[in-house]
Amino acid sequence: MGETKQQRDAGETQSVITTQIEKGVVDIDQDNLVIAYEPIWAIGTGDTCEADEANRVIGGIRKLLKNPDVTIQYGGSVKPSNVDELMAQPEIDGALVGGASLEPDSFARIVNFQ
Repeated sequence: MGETKQQRDAGETQSVITTQIEKGVVDIDQDNLVIAYEPIWAIGTGDTCEADEANRVIGGIRKLLKNPDVTIQYGGSVKPSNVDELMAQPEIDGALVGGASLEPDSFARIVNFQ
């Protein structure tokens, strides 16, 4: 799930996410589902969604689901410098790590967030 920079700037994040949930998730078994919120504008750019905003969006996703206990991860330029703040958010259950997983020291720091 995720929105483009243009959609975000236009204030359309929630409507984009709602449409994605309605089209892709609502009618499937959610017992073993894992969802990733990964804003398109953050993928590989080095830009990360602010932790409180990621938490808000993920909380909104959770409210749309039949099963509020679904694991929802944040992805989008997760790195050692922001993993602690992201993982401290109550709605974020994990991190979807991309490029930072290619560097052993960076990945180890992310895996061992505090």
